[in-house]
Amino acid sequence: MSQAWLLGQRALREGWRTPDALLPTLFIPLFFLVVNVGQAAKIFPSASTEFLHGQGYGAFQLPSSLLLGASFGTAALFLVEEIEGGYFDKLRAAPISRTAIVLGRLIAESVKGALIATAIVVLGLIFGIEIASGPLGFVLLVGLTTLWSVVFVGFMQLIAMKTRSAAATNSAGLVFFPLLFLTPNFVPRDLLTRPMEIAATLNPVTYVMEALRSLLLEDLEWGTILPGFAVVAVLGALMLFLNVRMIRNYD
Repeated sequence: MSQAWLLGQRALREGWRTPDALLPTLFIPLFFLVVNVGQAAKIFPSASTEFLHGQGYGAFQLPSSLLLGASFGTAALFLVEEIEGGYFDKLRAAPISRTAIVLGRLIAESVKGALIATAIVVLGLIFGIEIASGPLGFVLLVGLTTLWSVVFVGFMQLIAMKTRSAAATNSAGLVFFPLLFLTPNFVPRDLLTRPMEIAATLNPVTYVMEALRSLLLEDLEWGTILPGFAVVAVLGALMLFLNVRMIRNYD
């Protein structure tokens, strides 16, 4: 674990030296939040829209922005730079655990994801969004978003190691947008058309989004919250296994 922490610290310093790569991670989710709320807030007034539980439409849309902010995977692009520069080969040749190589970047990504999630939630609070589940809900919001960022960057690192191409890795990140829009993004799942409801039910991102939304709009509804954490736990374990396997079989 000490090896993973040292590699994680290095990855954090790497991100700190290139803050321009992190700015879109905060700006773009907030942009979509403002646009989506501006387009639909009058359609779903808080006083007469049951699924808003008395809050504004911004609280319903905030989970989409959190997931978007957690789905950039800049760590994978840094990994491509290491592959191209030869540093990745040096790491593999060193007496370092393959698991530590993977965990190092995932640790750094979790720190970045927690900071981005905290910033987005705090800005939401400033503009009147409330967390119905209280302080524990705030912690769970940030924690679940952070875990999703680790899952997503794990997927992106697989693409980076497979293609060894910055362009291909960057393009792979676009896979999140279809996943995001095949969720109950604008209305609850029971208000979707039947084909969209089926697609959303099969989409793992749906359960993460609904867990985040439950924390904002309702008190601690564990029947909705736990499936979201179960999804990131299963996908996180899968991404860790596949990343370690990829490094062990890497050329």
